[in-house]
Amino acid sequence: MTKRYGGKFSPEGAPDNAPDVAALHNKFRGKKVYQSNIRAKLLFLVPLPLLFSGIGALKAGDGTGIIYNWGALAALFLAAWLLRDGLQAEEEYNARKVARPPAIPRKIFASVLTGAGVAVAAFGGAHVALFSSLVFGVAAAIAHSLSFGIDPLRSKGLEGFDTFETDRVAKAVDRAEKLLAETITASKRFNDRALEGRVESIASAARDMFRTVEEDPRDLVRARKFMGVYLKGARDATIKFADIYARNREPAARADYEALLTDLETSFAAHRETLLLDDRSDLDIEIEVLRDRLKQEGVSAKQ
Repeated sequence: MTKRYGGKFSPEGAPDNAPDVAALHNKFRGKKVYQSNIRAKLLFLVPLPLLFSGIGALKAGDGTGIIYNWGALAALFLAAWLLRDGLQAEEEYNARKVARPPAIPRKIFASVLTGAGVAVAAFGGAHVALFSSLVFGVAAAIAHSLSFGIDPLRSKGLEGFDTFETDRVAKAVDRAEKLLAETITASKRFNDRALEGRVESIASAARDMFRTVEEDPRDLVRARKFMGVYLKGARDATIKFADIYARNREPAARADYEALLTDLETSFAAHRETLLLDDRSDLDIEIEVLRDRLKQEGVSAKQ
């Protein structure tokens, strides 16, 4: 389906209700380039010979061979799937300033399953001695860990804040990120690139505020309403609008939804600016207090 593009300098001009593109948040700002790990993807292909070995054992009526070959295949496929999710979780962890380690150490489990799969395949498929197959399995698990590393195992926060504060911020951001993900998923049902871009812009504005809160966990109290109530309302409205717009693509419903998006984006940007101004005010107060102390000690601070 083709789409007619227009703009301020096009012959037809921009429509009156077109959003100010320059004012919208760049949906790619703050995002890192996705790191495509070809080695991790190849792990889905490496165990495929075991599938054909299992088929050969099935034709030969070798029940034990089927169990060994397809059992090893299942273990290696599961290991590749866990590794993929583990790498994604690690990327999200590294992108955050305040974060908890993944609840499930997927990369460690992937290494263990890889070792188990290789050991089973060697013992059952190649009929290697038990001790030798265990050696192969341990070597495969170690090589897997050295190649892809292990999962983050420690929470990371900011110096000067206790664990309770940073953990509270991490939980709040996790919940808010989940609401954002559900909102973006619902927007994919619009089949409207302009509206999907607006939702991505809202997500960018919200994540800007998340980063501000992570830099100073004290801002969480003031931002909790925006990170909870507002995002939940945006998610629910997006889901309902997707249902309505998919049926009849009603212009009035679209206009109302776009107005909601504009209000949300303005609110997020304004509230983040307020948080930053409050932080600057706190800094100015601390500087003034420090100068007063220096004067009391007979030391003149440089202006």
